[in-house]
Amino acid sequence: MSDEIMDSGADESELVFEAAIRPQSLSEFIGQEKVRNQIQLLIDAAKIQQRTADHILLAGPPGLGKTTLAMIVANDSERPLRMTSGPAIQHAGDLAAVLSSLTAGEVLFIDEIHRMSRSAEEMLYLAMEDFRVDVMVGKGAGATSISLDLDPFTLIGATTRSGLLPNPLRDRFGFTANLDFYATEELEQVVARAASLMKLEVDALSVGHIASRSRGTPRIANRLLRRVRDFALVHHDGKVLESTVAQALELYEVDPLGLDRLDRAVLTTLIQKFEGKPVGLSTLSVAIGEDQETIESVVEPFLLRTGLIARTTRGRVATAAGYRHLGLTPPKGEPDLFD
Repeated sequence: MSDEIMDSGADESELVFEAAIRPQSLSEFIGQEKVRNQIQLLIDAAKIQQRTADHILLAGPPGLGKTTLAMIVANDSERPLRMTSGPAIQHAGDLAAVLSSLTAGEVLFIDEIHRMSRSAEEMLYLAMEDFRVDVMVGKGAGATSISLDLDPFTLIGATTRSGLLPNPLRDRFGFTANLDFYATEELEQVVARAASLMKLEVDALSVGHIASRSRGTPRIANRLLRRVRDFALVHHDGKVLESTVAQALELYEVDPLGLDRLDRAVLTTLIQKFEGKPVGLSTLSVAIGEDQETIESVVEPFLLRTGLIARTTRGRVATAAGYRHLGLTPPKGEPDLFD
């Protein structure tokens, strides 16, 4: 996420924490009930037929459990797991090296699969469909193509932007799972489970407060719980009360709706600096001093989903709800934006 508590570049201790509370099976996985049932069917059918499971594409915003589900598929299928990412595969040769080293039945997980190079994507078509890759040896007129047979494997791709995947690649997945944001009630289960694993006593009201500020995302819920635990250890001898949660989240600038510092900076800039007029993404990026991709992929989806901003043909604008969230009076204007 956009600030310290939601930074995707988590340090080693943060990764250890997340690994410790990560569900190990579909029965432990909270939420995404339809997706869980669909994946369970794929795994069971593959076991009955004694074959590798179909390729799976996991699509959805960050933090909803795509990596966890990939690990669970491998675990429940009793297959080894190989993990890599799209940015790490920038040449067809990189992908050929990975594919040729897979053992029979192995699960290959490619995170951010939409960021692979085009040449690697094209090689993946044949590998997914026929379990074969064609490798060019040599250069120029003397170059020859060598066909390498691959052991059957299951590819699990994860993407936050499925629209960037070319249709030929998307069509080769046997199943596409679209993960949805979590309801507050589901996030309360996530927080309660994590607190139990951490041997942390948290009352129901405190659990509810953390869940309601987690933006529908389990990863954020777990991060907030950890920050609350740290605050309680330093200031309240480890006791987590409703007031402890409020103080901890205020310290880390997470408001009751779940907005953080960068979210509020975007909203404030739209309203005050540009006086509510439509603003283009590049202009907004320069005004805030933040990368365009961060605003578009991290900040904007949540503000749009909560109805605090809107996209128009002329740019981004704050809605009446956005004004009111900052304690301001919305101007009179277009009926779909202001009331």
